[in-house]
Amino acid sequence: MPFFSVVIPLYNKKNYIAATLQSVLAQTFTDFEIIVINDVSTDNSLSMVQAVNDSRIRVVSHEKNSGLSASRNTGIKNATADYVAFLDADDLWKPQFLEKIQQLIINYPEADIYGSNYCEVYPNNVIIKHPTELKTGLIDNFFKSGIHKHIYCYSSISFRKNIFEKVGYFNEEINMGEDIDFNVKANLTGILAYIDEPLADITMFSENQITHSSLLGKTIIDHDYYEKSNPENAPLKKYLDFHRYTMANRYKLAGDDANYQKMVKAIQLSNLNYKQTVLLYAPVFLLKFIKKMKAALIRKGINPTTY
Repeated sequence: MPFFSVVIPLYNKKNYIAATLQSVLAQTFTDFEIIVINDVSTDNSLSMVQAVNDSRIRVVSHEKNSGLSASRNTGIKNATADYVAFLDADDLWKPQFLEKIQQLIINYPEADIYGSNYCEVYPNNVIIKHPTELKTGLIDNFFKSGIHKHIYCYSSISFRKNIFEKVGYFNEEINMGEDIDFNVKANLTGILAYIDEPLADITMFSENQITHSSLLGKTIIDHDYYEKSNPENAPLKKYLDFHRYTMANRYKLAGDDANYQKMVKAIQLSNLNYKQTVLLYAPVFLLKFIKKMKAALIRKGINPTTY
């Protein structure tokens, strides 16, 4: 039985999947299996995977396109290792990613979730290290530490497999922000161990990226459910309000006033800082201008935020 099961959801990533696979095969820690979930790709992504000759690679194919959450769930259910690591098909691992995650597991056996920092990769090979003030070790409270910024992403994370038995799988009804939903479930129950070293490169703009797609027809996390289920958890409320704020602005930009108002109504404004409060009520033209300015700064290697 391998130490890690590496789950790679695949849908039309022909320009990236070969490099993604090679970043796994180049790991200094080699006791792993790779499970590629082919979610009915219509380009030649699958053939590129099949061209790689390595017995550690398995392909599981869906009969119909089912989305990211379903692909991750299929990977989890087919995993034979006690630890499941996720890697998106357009992202890369540093060679020591699995080695250092394994060392976290050895050092912090009480944890259930093991993550690292990461770098964001933008067009023209602009690479920006994700900002964080966290130190390597156990994270005392994910919701306090993760307010306003992602601690890890889903290409820099590994879970003890039995956590899925405790909290369930990815919600397949959610097709926008499924990562946030599972973060809440997992971190309400599990313990997070973290390494403050960027061990993954995350492609911020590529074909078929859900993160940058329209909100039209999308189902998002039910913030109210988690808030009502945990009424005394103030850090969770603040964490949820920040994500309500980000979704509210996306709804505003999309012209969806009903959902914008719904998000705003549920936010406790004291959970936002001054800049976020201003942007929450800012007119659309100002948000679009700020978005253009941010894109220009990113091209210079600067990633401004509202926190």
